[in-house]
Amino acid sequence: MIDRLIELSLRNRFLVVALWIGVAGWGFWAMLRAPIDAIPDLSDNQVIVFTDWPGRSPQEVEDQVTYPLTVNLQGLPGVKVVRSSSAFGFSMIFVIFEDNVDLYFARTRVLERLNLVTKQLPAGVIPTLGPDATGVGHVFWYTVEGGNLNLRDLRSLQDWYVRYQLNSVPGVAEVASVGGTVQQYRLILTQSLRSYGLPLSTIVRAVIASNSNVGGNVVSQNGSWSIVRGLGLIESLDDIRNIVVASHTELPCM
Repeated sequence: MIDRLIELSLRNRFLVVALWIGVAGWGFWAMLRAPIDAIPDLSDNQVIVFTDWPGRSPQEVEDQVTYPLTVNLQGLPGVKVVRSSSAFGFSMIFVIFEDNVDLYFARTRVLERLNLVTKQLPAGVIPTLGPDATGVGHVFWYTVEGGNLNLRDLRSLQDWYVRYQLNSVPGVAEVASVGGTVQQYRLILTQSLRSYGLPLSTIVRAVIASNSNVGGNVVSQNGSWSIVRGLGLIESLDDIRNIVVASHTELPCM
């Protein structure tokens, strides 16, 4: 058998050389096209759904949020398995698809189903999709440091400037901020409010109502339009101090 193969190769030298050149060219093309990863991504083809419901126990989250979402997401095309977990005020669902399903096609199907299932969830509960990246893609850590800046200023610099610049880099799916102190305003209430008959709900409504911009109307005068708006966004501590919580007018005695 080997003698006949050698004899056939010697008689058809041109075909053997052409076949060798073809195989070598195909191998060189495959080498250039084959994706090379330092750490191969062996994770599942999955879409993560996050849902926040603050102040609720894990059992309530499981019954009213996790279970309805899990049942409705199981019927999507290409879904292999749906895994879920419920914690205090938080729900996480992993929708795992078949390996041949495109990730963005899977995210689109999950998003369409979430738009329908949201009506079955409690009021104010809105599920959101996780980033279109896996844990293997977490490849870069950095720190923001400054000589005269405190932790609050460094976190604000990261959230409002550095993060947006890195998000615009091609291939970056998400930039997560960890550490520092998030800038916020805190209202510390005293017991003296009870003497005025002001419950906590009144304070909350007053702060919410004073931290918004409202649109008015258009005033037409001399052929020009003037837009009337109400600007009320809180920008400083003085804006909070000037919030009117309640007012009482006493009629004079006759």
